[in-house]
Amino acid sequence: MKVLITGGAGFIGSNLAQRLIHEGHRVRVFDNFSTGQERFLDAVRQAPNFELLRGDLLDPAAITAATDGVDLVVHLAANADVRFGTEHPRRDLEQNTIGTFHVLEAMRTTGVRRIAFASTGSIYGEPEVFPTPEDAPFPVQTSLYGASKLAGEGLIEAYCEGFGFQAWIFRFVSILGEHYSHGHVFDFYRKLLINPGELEVLGDGHQRKSYLYVQDCIDAMRLAIERADHRVNIFNLGADEYCEVNDSVRWICEELGVRPRLRYTGGIRGWVGDSPFIFLDTRRIRSLGWTPKLSIRDAVVRTLRYLRANPWLLEARA
Repeated sequence: MKVLITGGAGFIGSNLAQRLIHEGHRVRVFDNFSTGQERFLDAVRQAPNFELLRGDLLDPAAITAATDGVDLVVHLAANADVRFGTEHPRRDLEQNTIGTFHVLEAMRTTGVRRIAFASTGSIYGEPEVFPTPEDAPFPVQTSLYGASKLAGEGLIEAYCEGFGFQAWIFRFVSILGEHYSHGHVFDFYRKLLINPGELEVLGDGHQRKSYLYVQDCIDAMRLAIERADHRVNIFNLGADEYCEVNDSVRWICEELGVRPRLRYTGGIRGWVGDSPFIFLDTRRIRSLGWTPKLSIRDAVVRTLRYLRANPWLLEARA
């Protein structure tokens, strides 16, 4: 199989590229390196079945050329800056929704008909049902990021109906693991390096979140693409547990051997659009035989150990 990974130099994309290369597939990575890191691809850069293209989703000609000749597009490229979405609302529209439209048009032009899409559990807004299933009542959107991803889902579904595409849509919780370069573990670690005596925690620390280790995420994606054969296949991907932000703070501080004074900004949300409780129903993907191997605590600790072993990443993301 020849696979195009948009955002393939990013966190999930680079891990997926390594997995596919090692399985013998041909992989073409397309990335503008706005957040992706070339060093994430060091393990596969010299492989004969690997190709790297530098380009932007907002350039239709570039993404059309990248799509030509592939069997599957795994569309991971996006603006994932959820917290600051209200400061630059056009960015979510352009990079997430319009970028997805350009990918779909490129596929239509080049005759590619299979797409896997990284959506988000944020599309559920603040649901009333927990764990939240894929067929939950249509949610009220609470973040520009979630809204832009839901719009992308809608476009993909319409292309499946209108042009005979087949899609696998994955609604992720927050992902942890090697090559992790943004999110709460990264932020807390950076803050504690600067001042191990005090840690600012957004909100009240009681926000409840679910997380998933990146290799478990890739296992689920690979299994769904292999076994789910509807025109549109939608899967929640997450652990069967959740933790409070305070739990994650405690695990991080224990691993670092620090006991900072915690300073809370207050409120049940860390920022506008931050859902105070994210916990997804994953029975659909589990019915295919998938189960995560790492607990949330182990995923947090493994992520922190990766960051400690790779100080260059904090400098690159400064």
